[in-house]
Amino acid sequence: MPTLRTPPVLALILILLALPPAAAAVPAHRALDAALSRLVTEGGAPAAALLLQEESGTRYAAAGEGIDRSDHFRAGSVTKTFVATVVLQLAAEHRLSPEDTVEEHLPGLVRGAGNDGRALTLRSLLTHTSGLYDFSADTSGTVPVTPLQALRIALTHPPADRGRFSYSSTNYVLLGMVVERTTGHSYATEAERRLIAPLHLSGTSFPGARKTLPSPHGRAYGADGTDVTALDPRVAGAAGELVTTLADLNRFYAALLGGELLPPHWLREMLDTRAAHGAYGMGVFPLVLPCGVPVWGHNGRIPGSRVRTAASVDGRRVLTFRMNTDAIASPGAESALLAAGFCPRTS
Repeated sequence: MPTLRTPPVLALILILLALPPAAAAVPAHRALDAALSRLVTEGGAPAAALLLQEESGTRYAAAGEGIDRSDHFRAGSVTKTFVATVVLQLAAEHRLSPEDTVEEHLPGLVRGAGNDGRALTLRSLLTHTSGLYDFSADTSGTVPVTPLQALRIALTHPPADRGRFSYSSTNYVLLGMVVERTTGHSYATEAERRLIAPLHLSGTSFPGARKTLPSPHGRAYGADGTDVTALDPRVAGAAGELVTTLADLNRFYAALLGGELLPPHWLREMLDTRAAHGAYGMGVFPLVLPCGVPVWGHNGRIPGSRVRTAASVDGRRVLTFRMNTDAIASPGAESALLAAGFCPRTS
């Protein structure tokens, strides 16, 4: 029997097909690792970690000591995306509307120093265009308060210009109260029932007044280097109390932007930034990277933790990175990290 010979062109194709699929991604992974290291070397974080999720699989990387892929950590204002999703689910069920006034749901509650709930809509809370003062500017995010105490702090200050984007955690404390008034359950209970349980986010919780983190977890450090691992989550409440993991945040944003949690109309409403003049949607905000690629997500900062999740608009690619400190990170390093995760590589 004659020996079979493979034509040269076919042989080359077979060799190329045999190369490991990750070979082409090596430069991008190196850029991710380099940008992550900058968060430690330039940003002053003791440690940082990231998890990139795409259709071909996941990529985890860490820099520094004392941080792990499975760690539970505080997510800060990423909580706002969860609360906004619950509110928009209630809107989809015709139990409330973004055009409702705050007064309709919380009668007589928002009054003082020129603030008036009769003139504010739920949309203005969701998009940070209510003008309500941010209570955490007075508490520095370190004083545990009830929702009513947070609101009273805010109402001692005159509002910013109504209709102008002005980020304020007071908006989401109020939305948490609206959820409870509408459903008879706390925002935490509703989020657990509607989001956490269906998506099997086993590492995600609303701790209430519990100061400890679930195991496993590392240590968390304040900007001055003090250990702030134990923290009363009531410093943030509905605006920032969430505890979660890298994998859970990726799963949540993939499901949200992939259309699993909201009907198409309400997902479009969430991503509509016109009310905030392009700065913010409802619980999420857009960022156009230097390469022109848009991403959606949220960041979070609470004592001992800085977090950022960004995703493609279809949710097929999601990147979450975190640091075990609330110190101001290097903006250049954060931008480089997002660019490495989403911008096409030309070399």
